[in-house]
Amino acid sequence: MAKEDKFNFTKSDSPIDIELDSDIVDPEDGNAQDRRDMHRMGKTQELKRNFRFISIFGFTMILMQSWEAIFSLGMIGLTNGGTAGYIWLYLISWIGFLFVNVSMAEMASMAPTTGGQYHWVSEFAPRKYQKFLSYIMGWMCVLAWQTIIASTCYVAGTQIQGLLVLNYSPQYEPHPWHGTLLAIALASFGVFFNIILARRLPLVEAGLLSIHILGFIAVLATLWVLAPRAPASQVFITFNDGGGWGSVGTSTMVGITAAFLPLVGADAAVHMSEELQDASRTLPRSMIATTLVNGGLGWIMLITFCSTLGNLNDILDSPTGVPFIAMFFNTTQSAGGATAMSVLIIVMTIAGILTQHATASRQLWAFSRDKGTPFASWFSCKSPHVYPRFNLPINSILTTLIFTILLTLIAIGSPVAFNTLTSLGGTAIMSSYICSIGCVLWRRITHKPLLPSKLSLGRYGLFINLVSMVFLIVAFVFSFFPPSPNPTPDLMNWNILIWGASVLGSLIYYVAVARKVYVGPVEYVRKLE
Repeated sequence: MAKEDKFNFTKSDSPIDIELDSDIVDPEDGNAQDRRDMHRMGKTQELKRNFRFISIFGFTMILMQSWEAIFSLGMIGLTNGGTAGYIWLYLISWIGFLFVNVSMAEMASMAPTTGGQYHWVSEFAPRKYQKFLSYIMGWMCVLAWQTIIASTCYVAGTQIQGLLVLNYSPQYEPHPWHGTLLAIALASFGVFFNIILARRLPLVEAGLLSIHILGFIAVLATLWVLAPRAPASQVFITFNDGGGWGSVGTSTMVGITAAFLPLVGADAAVHMSEELQDASRTLPRSMIATTLVNGGLGWIMLITFCSTLGNLNDILDSPTGVPFIAMFFNTTQSAGGATAMSVLIIVMTIAGILTQHATASRQLWAFSRDKGTPFASWFSCKSPHVYPRFNLPINSILTTLIFTILLTLIAIGSPVAFNTLTSLGGTAIMSSYICSIGCVLWRRITHKPLLPSKLSLGRYGLFINLVSMVFLIVAFVFSFFPPSPNPTPDLMNWNILIWGASVLGSLIYYVAVARKVYVGPVEYVRKLE
């Protein structure tokens, strides 16, 4: 069999296969299929499989928190595209991500590993590019999740500051270092939870899922009942070229970041796959269900948001510094009412920190386990890979905290520099989607074999992968556009610089060091015949 197709296998009746098929083991070590998947990928089961469908579904729902993100990102979409542009571009993005996440769900079913995209690239890319491409994608995923959690911590900190201004102004005067200290406190809480209370995380995620749904109903009902409503013609067909592009279409596409970011993150479940029972079956179900449900909740809330927004300039000029808090105050005409509504969103943002911290640390641990990072043995807690007392990658969890602290400290001196660095999250994740789906698309076009899976796209796979690639490439390109054609330095979109520097940095390290020690996950894959 050619080396390129080494992942194709057939079951044998060898003693090791009989052992792999046995279900007479600790359920927290997974079922027979989990053991076969881990054995094929050449990995040792080191984490406890405490997650099941409801808990991993809650995990990804909370991490994506689409309807909550509408309020945080709304101003970006409204500036370029207006209410109509934002609503319809979100719908297009939702449909696009259905294709994307179905494509990734198939890959997750084929290879349910914490490594996720960089592992898939290693298995599915053309043989001569497997090592190089998987290494770059590994760094993209690691840096993406590390910057995403830092950004979320800081956003939650500034939202808390906004509530303090609402309730205690003029006694309380906000300063950037307040937001940083709050961000560090929230990140520290995330670490405490992910170490000391980690075994409770699946139960907590199921509980937070109910808050996510009930909070949606509470905020939606309040806005429908109390807020003034704009005419439907203004909401659904009025576009806005607020960036001054000279073209409504271009301006709307520039605002695509606000439309697709609330839909990013269903792949987070993949990075918890070695802690999930019956992962090859449960993962794809969770990823697709999350995209359908969260995407639908987000679109309903977006329409409501655009219909009940009120005067945009008054909201932007609010002393709270947080537009949705000002919007809630204008709706309820009560600081107490606005606080209650805002707390629902802030609590869910903090809950997202817990899930993001788990995802970011697992991604770092997996890449280190494959010798992709400097000090890989330390990050992966090698010998053993994880601490037996906790069955967790403690070093990667603590490193994620340190990285978050260092990033948020930058915000004290320059919030613009901080936002510039953390903008890497969205584009780095998108590039990993493009590369991994592109590799599967290449295999389909060239009629190369794919792994067997519980979810197979069959004859529709080529079409679904193609649509996914078109959508992702368009969204990826426009995410680098500045908000206006002639931006000032503080309003410039420096994302292309940060993304390019990250790729260049990983290339330099690969040539200088990593190519000598990193072989790629495909080299550990067992050929079972």
